[in-house]
Formats: sequence, C-alpha cells, structure tokens
Amino acid sequence: MKLNGSEILVQVLLENEVDTVFGYPGGAVLNIYDALYKYQDKIKHYITAHEQGASHAADGYARATGKTGVVLATSGPGATNLVTGIATAYMDSVPMVAITGNVGTPLIGRDSFQEVYITGITMPITKHNFVVRDIKDLADILRKAFKIAISGRPGPVLVDIPKDITAAVTEYEPQPKQTAVKYNFDKVKNLEEVAEIINNAKKPVIFFGGGVKNSCAGEYIKKIVTKANIPATHTMMAAGVLRYDMPENLGLLGMHGSVVANKTVNDADVVLTVASRFSDRVALAPDKFAKKATMIHIDIDMSEIDKNVKSDYHLIGDAEDILSKLEVLIKENRHDDWFETINSYRRDIPYSTGDGKLHPKQVMDIISELAGEDGLYVTDVGQHQMWAAQYLHHVKAENFLTSGGLGTMGYGYGAAIGAQIGTGRSHVFHITGDGSFHMNMNEACTAVSYGLPVISICLNNRALGMVRQWQTVFYGKRYSSSEPDRKTDYVKVAEGFGAKGYSCGTPEEFRAALEDAMKSGGPAWIECNIDREERVLPMIPGGGTVDDIMYE
Repeated sequence: MKLNGSEILVQVLLENEVDTVFGYPGGAVLNIYDALYKYQDKIKHYITAHEQGASHAADGYARATGKTGVVLATSGPGATNLVTGIATAYMDSVPMVAITGNVGTPLIGRDSFQEVYITGITMPITKHNFVVRDIKDLADILRKAFKIAISGRPGPVLVDIPKDITAAVTEYEPQPKQTAVKYNFDKVKNLEEVAEIINNAKKPVIFFGGGVKNSCAGEYIKKIVTKANIPATHTMMAAGVLRYDMPENLGLLGMHGSVVANKTVNDADVVLTVASRFSDRVALAPDKFAKKATMIHIDIDMSEIDKNVKSDYHLIGDAEDILSKLEVLIKENRHDDWFETINSYRRDIPYSTGDGKLHPKQVMDIISELAGEDGLYVTDVGQHQMWAAQYLHHVKAENFLTSGGLGTMGYGYGAAIGAQIGTGRSHVFHITGDGSFHMNMNEACTAVSYGLPVISICLNNRALGMVRQWQTVFYGKRYSSSEPDRKTDYVKVAEGFGAKGYSCGTPEEFRAALEDAMKSGGPAWIECNIDREERVLPMIPGGGTVDDIMYE
C-alpha cells in the first residue's frame, strides 16, 4: 500500500510495539503530528513543558520498562533541546530512538528558519544517526534505528526527517518487530580458566555495573555470590541488583562508596568485574586500582576493555550469557577468613539525628519505609543523589533511575514522568535538590495535566550542595556562586501548577507530608529543609585511593 512518510513512521512505530511517544510539536513535524492524531487510539503522545523533559521522559520510560524510549521534536531549537537528554542516555547505555524534523530538502544548507545540522551535533552522543534523503529509505532507516538502539551495548539513535519526506508518498510493506543482535560467548577454554582462578582465590570480590541491569544478568550475580560466598560491590547504576541487606553486598564503590567496599577491592586477590567501565568516579586512580588482584573484565563493548583499568583476563559478550555459563563452573565455597577481614574494614559514618531536625538519612529511611519494596525512585544529580544511592533500601535494579555517566541536573522530573507512564505505578518518587529542581520544575505542568502520581521530594539546603561541599574541602570555603539567594516558595509554586505542596523541617513533619501525598493520588511537592552543612561521606578525592578516604 502507498503511504506518506508520516504514516510510514507511525507504521514502523507500531511494528516495533511502540504505544508511547514523548515530544513537542513544531512546524517541521506537523505532518507527523497529523499522522499521530489519526492513530491516537494506538499511540499515546505525551507533550512535555520542554523538549529536554521529553527526552528525559523517554529515557526514564526505557529504564523503567526495558523497552525502547521514543522522543519526537521539531527542527532547530526543538532538536537541540534534545541534546542533553540524548547524551544522558548515551552515557548510561539507554535504548532510545530520537526523531527530529528538519526543513525541507531544498532548504537544507541555506541557513533556513529553524534549521540546524542535528546529525552533526549529535554524532558523538549517539550510537548512530541518520538523515533521510529519499522517502523510499525511510522505513528501513527507522527499522535500523530500533535494531541499533537495542543491540549490543544499548544506546540512543537519532533519525532526522526533512519535512518534504514526511509528506512524500511511497510503497510501504510491513515487517516484523526488530530484534536485538545477540553477542553470545562460546570460548569455553577461557571460561574454564577464569572459573579456576575464581575457585582458587582466597580474597575474591565481584564488582558490577549498570550493564548488569541492561543484560538482565542480576540473577547470575546473585547465584555466584551465594554459591561461592563472594563479597560484591557495585556502581551507582547497579543499585538494587543485590538487596541492600544481603550479607555479601558491600554497597557502593568509589568516590562516595562505602569504606568496606573500597578497602575490600583494594586488598582483593581476584576482582571479577562485570559490565562496568571503571569510570573516574569508581577508579579514581586507575593505575592504583585493585593492584593486588588478578583483574577479570566481562563486558559487551570491546572498546571498554583496558580503556581505564588494565585487565589480566577479559571476556567479551553479553553479561547474562557469559555469567550463565561461568556460574556452572564456579564451585561452592566458603571465604570465612576473608569475610572476617572484611568485617574489620567496616566503619560507620556518623550522621546527625535526635536533634529534632530533618537529616538526609532520615528522609531516605522514611521514603523506603512508606514506599516499600516496590518503591520506584528517580533522582536528579547532586548530594541528594548520593544520599539516595547510599541510604535508600534498594531491592530491585529497575527501581532506581539516575543520571550516572553525564550527571545531568534536571534529569529527574522528566524521567520520573516517563517511568510512571511506562509502569503505571501508583507512586513514583522524584528525589531532587533545590539546585536541580529549579532546572526542571516546569515539568510539573506535565504531571498535573496527565494526573500523574509523581511525588517530588526536594532536599532544600539553599545551596548547590555538592559544589559547595567541594568548595569547603578544596577551595578554602570560598563559596563562589554556590549559594544562590532564591526566594522560591515551593508550596505556593506547586499549588500554582495545580499540584499539592508541603514544607517540612522535622522527621515527623516529613512523614506526615509523604503519607498525605501518597494518599492524594496525584502530583505533589515536598520541600525538606535541611542544614547547608550536611555532607556526603565518606569521600575519596579525585585521583585518590583508599588511603585518602575522608570520614568527616
């Protein structure tokens, strides 16, 4: 059958079981929006306050559901407003297809109204991107975009479609849903050698990253950890793969990781690293990272091998596939002496309590208690993000969404909206700080318009907390531009948007506010007034090692 480009786009979305699109209309995509109007019974479009919010919503939708997120924007500023969201998805390996309109083909390269070279702009932050030059190529390009986004290491793909292509007509033939290309591992000899090293280790540790979530390899991490009695630690992106209260789980590794995790990795004789790229927030001094250990690195992306930390053995392929085969070769074991040593590393970091004031750990404890094990948490970036990673009771990997690689302030509200839409949860908890919240509070109109039960919990210390913490430690308390004198009344602003608003300064007030917000069934803001001097601890300075851990 013959269809125009916009109808072909919709058909390919339906081929790939897309029923949710986030975006913002504009001149170059009006034909596409007209097609979406005709198919609104099959594809629901959510308009956000800003295209960046739409890109984060597509990202949050993808992380929470495991599906590919789809975002749509017009040319020029619409397209460039997606850039931060695309880069966020790229750094955290999130499958996304971004579709941008552009000026008509005859106008390209003439500095036309709302024209930008978006494929050039996004080339470094996409797995691949396309410009459609011929209507006959449109369907196949879109299909390739979905396949690339989900194959291997997931990530975003952009398709730029000139306006005349969206109106041109050509033959369309339906095809099946695109499936990921599998990268299975079959080097049995290598697996046997690695298994023998692990079986003979006296001080082994497993270190895993966000790729474990992407590959659904968490069950095999649990099996190996329990079968061989091996301690494990993780990046922020992998919080929840192991329960927070599992005895073998040492918690977060790296700059703001637990003391016990950092010291255990430092003294291990074998480190099995799974689906982590050894970022500078984990391996702060790469040449000194786990130097006593035989390093085994499992990753699907060959380019990550030996990029930051050198490995003695590496296995390239899907983590779930490799671990499922490795687990069979791992013997049952006990490492009681090693755990006795590990327990000697444990050190509690003191935090304020009992003074009647509200403190970050209390906030996270109360959220965890009231949300229960199905609580879905989405953070922005800053001190509140680290407190959430450290103190929330993580039990499910898909229930903690945060911008790890890019560290995007303003990520949280859009991502929380996308996560709620994708999962249909009765509550999604958006944890933010006053710095990040001022970057995305405009998305309250989206949550209110669609009646989404997103509860924003803002830890307000009237400062850019993480920046100020660094200025305290490394810049002689010269607080340059980190204490903005903002007079925002969060309760009034929330009510102005049509959401419920609360302000609290004690644990009792916060508990009451959160209980009421959860009963309301709609969007709400809760301002948590905390002290400006609250710190994220422990902390290892950039370039430092376990010898440089700061406790206060």
